[in-house]
Amino acid sequence: MARRLSYSARYTHPAEKFYQAQSIKQYWDDMMAGFQMISPHCEVASFSADETGVRVVLKQHIGRDQLPPLAQTVMMKDMVITREETLGPFDPDNTKGTYNASIPAGPGSLNGWQELFPTEEGCTIRRTSEAKVFVPFVNGKLEQMILINLVDLFRAEAEYAKDWIDKNL
Repeated sequence: MARRLSYSARYTHPAEKFYQAQSIKQYWDDMMAGFQMISPHCEVASFSADETGVRVVLKQHIGRDQLPPLAQTVMMKDMVITREETLGPFDPDNTKGTYNASIPAGPGSLNGWQELFPTEEGCTIRRTSEAKVFVPFVNGKLEQMILINLVDLFRAEAEYAKDWIDKNL
């Protein structure tokens, strides 16, 4: 049974400005450069932004020795995470998108839905993630660990987005 978690990041910036940042390749390149402090092999594998929306594919290599002990029991080699994010065309009321992450020979899946909408103070991006692990006996613990780590990632990315927008837009 998959586990689901929602996370919302609130910004004082208007939704248009947040979307604008997501539509600039340098935003993603800078984010991957920041990730290199944790994992030296991070890259923007592909990027497009046009009238149909934004699509970015990120790749991150994490050494097996950097994984939590529980994850090391199912991952016998380094982990390569490919993450794809999309946001549809900008809608001032509610812009929707998706994200997913895959790991070759990984024991599960991670999928999610995101929506960007205006608030009185600025905007919010709400992400709903679903983790599913196909390993008996440890699946629930691994799913919970994935979601907890994902919240930490989303928090760091929210802070990054705020700082990047403040400095660049």
